[in-house]
Amino acid sequence: MLGNLEMLIFFWASSFSASPSALAISFAKRPETKKLLAEIEKGNINEVHIHSIDRLGRDTLDIMTTIQDLTAKGVNVVSTKEGFQTLIDGKENPISKLMIGILGTLAEFELSRIKDRQTEGIAKAKARGTYKTNGGNKPTETKATFLSKSKNKKCYNLIKQGNSLRAAAKLSDVSLGTASKVNKMLIEDQIK
Repeated sequence: MLGNLEMLIFFWASSFSASPSALAISFAKRPETKKLLAEIEKGNINEVHIHSIDRLGRDTLDIMTTIQDLTAKGVNVVSTKEGFQTLIDGKENPISKLMIGILGTLAEFELSRIKDRQTEGIAKAKARGTYKTNGGNKPTETKATFLSKSKNKKCYNLIKQGNSLRAAAKLSDVSLGTASKVNKMLIEDQIK
């Protein structure tokens, strides 16, 4: 069994000093986080040393949540760069609590700015005529346009003649999904 200090070094080296691509992932979703939390639950870790708080999440909100979660579990988070620790003698450090509060305010501000920029971008895209209400996906095709394609029309006729979806898809060289869509249209035609 690793000692407390050895566990801290292990988790610090493998999780908190992650590569830039790993830092793009929410702290809670990182593979090493599960191991860290398991060791915390077992009582093997009560203090985590990190170089900078930016190692604890991909954005301000994630960092703040991580610090609050660890502190709530009785784990002292010590940041070298920012020069604070969340617990002093088992009690919450008022200075770190203030810093976390400031981080929370910054996180709210960050989210607000993101939403504002998104709204502005949508307005500009609408003005250019490039904004699609369905998230930029392909525009929905009319039934006539869809069935005007030779492969789709062939599939439609094969299903209408009684062939299975798989057979119609294979014979008309379309995907099974397209054959299902054609079948749905055929059913709608029969209902009308």
